[in-house]
Amino acid sequence: MGSVKLEQLTRQFDDGTRGVDRVNLDVADHEFLVLVGPSGCGKTTILRLIAGLDTPDEGRIYIDGDDVTDLAPRDRDVAMVFQNYALYPHMSVQDNIAFPLAMRRVAPAERTRRVRDVAESLGIGDYLTRRPAELSGGQRQRVALARAIVREPRVFLFDEPLSNLDAQVRSMTRAELVRLHRTLGATIIHVTHDQVEAMSMAQRVAVMQKGRIEHCAPPMDVYRSPGTLFTATFLGSPSINQWRGEVRSYERGSGTGTLQKFRGTVSLGVHMMPDTDVVLAVRPEHLRFDVVESGGDATITRVEALGAETLIHATTAADEHLCSRIVSGSAPVVGSKVRCTIEAAHALLFDREGRLAGRGRA
Repeated sequence: MGSVKLEQLTRQFDDGTRGVDRVNLDVADHEFLVLVGPSGCGKTTILRLIAGLDTPDEGRIYIDGDDVTDLAPRDRDVAMVFQNYALYPHMSVQDNIAFPLAMRRVAPAERTRRVRDVAESLGIGDYLTRRPAELSGGQRQRVALARAIVREPRVFLFDEPLSNLDAQVRSMTRAELVRLHRTLGATIIHVTHDQVEAMSMAQRVAVMQKGRIEHCAPPMDVYRSPGTLFTATFLGSPSINQWRGEVRSYERGSGTGTLQKFRGTVSLGVHMMPDTDVVLAVRPEHLRFDVVESGGDATITRVEALGAETLIHATTAADEHLCSRIVSGSAPVVGSKVRCTIEAAHALLFDREGRLAGRGRA
């Protein structure tokens, strides 16, 4: 298939904003990489630059070591699947899938064989004579995928191909894409704003903000040790709890600081002098609420029973919103005063620039 390398890739728009800002990225051969981030962060622009549908202002693009920056799209040997399917409505499913092979003048018998093989693998072999209007959204998306797969390109580029599907079909198609990746041994770069897609499909996730890659690592590494506060906040639902504060003490001998929070301290496990501004963050599953008769750190404002788990929301006197995730069972009632306890070993500490500075210690 094909590895992809981006070097200092930059795309500046007419209004002066940088849709892509000096991005460096290496995608290994056969890797499934997901670009995830909010709307306008530059992820689709990167796909268009790799495909040759847009031109970078600076930087280079390499596929399998070949510099393709100045090549026409047809000469890059990549296939792109779009959000809106982009099928030809007047053609049958078979002709839609076969279209790129026809454009390459593949022999009719070979075209038919390859179309049937890929259609069967995607579960649309019975729909080859239908037109796109006669198919469901999930079936049309599979036709679009089949049209890309039948080309056998070096790289697949997926631009939010699941966003128009309903929840059940989206879940099934996610599993189908992961299975296809294993079967084809393909190199896939997949763009989405959906963190569930990113976490469940990718071998590596690249989190983007304002044209830059904030953090790129395997999904659980990004979740457990996010490199920036933005990454920590973007990945995870409900969002990570966070408090702004200052380092209160410093043990010069051990080189560790403590942050006073609630009724105890969190050992930071990082070199920081007193009065340093920090953000302490902890996932909902590592925050516990205990009901108290009086006082307390926060007040329960909402309880969401979701079946296998329960989300408990609370607000502090400083108007900080907190959330705890527990296995479904007994939960405090709304209005209860609670004491908050952090699992210190899972606490994350970010500096004033939003960079990960350290982790808590048990």
